[in-house]
Amino acid sequence: MRAVTEANPYIDQFHYFDTDLSATIHELKRYSFDYIIDLHKNLRSFRIRLALGVPVLTYDKLSMEKFLLTQFQVNRMADRHISLRSLDALAPLGVVYDGKGLDYFIPTNISIPALFPEGFVALVIGASYATKKLPLESLKRLVKLIPHPIVLIGGPEEKEDGVELALVDPDRIINTCGTYSLHESAAMVRNARVVISHDTGMLYIACAFEKNVIAIWGATSPALQVEPFMPDHSKARVFQAIVPNLTCQPCSNFGTNTCPKGHFNCMKQQDLLEIVRQVGEMWSAQDH
Repeated sequence: MRAVTEANPYIDQFHYFDTDLSATIHELKRYSFDYIIDLHKNLRSFRIRLALGVPVLTYDKLSMEKFLLTQFQVNRMADRHISLRSLDALAPLGVVYDGKGLDYFIPTNISIPALFPEGFVALVIGASYATKKLPLESLKRLVKLIPHPIVLIGGPEEKEDGVELALVDPDRIINTCGTYSLHESAAMVRNARVVISHDTGMLYIACAFEKNVIAIWGATSPALQVEPFMPDHSKARVFQAIVPNLTCQPCSNFGTNTCPKGHFNCMKQQDLLEIVRQVGEMWSAQDH
């Protein structure tokens, strides 16, 4: 998470864990911290908490509730976004939500080329797991149906798919997958008129810039309280592209490499025409 935090002006000092947790703990012990805020809640962060021996503020990960939801479709989730539940953990420090949504800070030395002066759709084609991504053939159909310029966003692992998608219309589609850093991709998203994304980090970066966003849901779903998170009075439009009436969704907290049911209906049955219609409405709204 180094890139996510490094340009944040509200952080005084960084301690990045690489491979040696004991060395990280030794470094942290040099400082007299008053509190630990643990928003990770795993074995490594527990080791740090034990070693430093100071008060800890943390949040309820709702692990049992997520298990019931993903395995048995029994929804006992708290009706509160994970961002707000994280902030709730800081209530003892007097921290309250300001209603302004998320932040993402891009270093001042980051620059990207100006693409499509009339505007473009940023299509984030990657995700951490296969079951959170539209199949390549569906993406090909989607980019063919969208009448506006498209910039493809993704990491090195999406580069080959990006090349194939750009070949659908090389004059209208530019592939940046594997070419840009996270900050450069974030800057490209900031410049977009509409952002289409799977459930991945770039979706929430788009929210930080209050972009019109279309979130495409597969193995995960908004029921996990991870939907796009906008400021209270934002004028940005949000559309949740989710196949209705699926009894197996969500099937995972984070996604899986293959569909547990074998049919992958959560992505294969996506209404691409409705996604295109939503793009058109959001694009037109930018003109008024």
